[in-house]
Amino acid sequence: MPLHLTKVAYGAQSLEELHGWFAERGDEARLTTRYLPKRHAEILDDGPGSSSLFWIYKHQLVARSPILRFEEAEGGRTHIVIAPRLISVLPIPRRAHQGWRYMEAKDAPQDLGGDADGGEVLPGKLASELARLGLV
Repeated sequence: MPLHLTKVAYGAQSLEELHGWFAERGDEARLTTRYLPKRHAEILDDGPGSSSLFWIYKHQLVARSPILRFEEAEGGRTHIVIAPRLISVLPIPRRAHQGWRYMEAKDAPQDLGGDADGGEVLPGKLASELARLGLV
């Protein structure tokens, strides 16, 4: 079973802007992080693209990008190399955090596609209040 990562789409003003970040990236996009995830082997265990980086926007998981590999970067940092596309997922509440976090496959939301009813993205204030109350 693949292991995924989650990351806040920091600075994104809208979902359209988030999609725009990847519009002209070519075949790969790189996110730089300080440390190689300790569980990186589990992330790539089922092969490149089997695990994803899930994006948190307004306290909800809203999209994912397949993780292709990890590379060394300058200054002892690491690149998380992802496919430069966003796959919309069924929005589920998720608290914001710094950096990235692991997410087990059983907790990952379903992809949206075809006739799937994805519902609406909760307003950020409502999602925050539900998270504060421990309801999400």
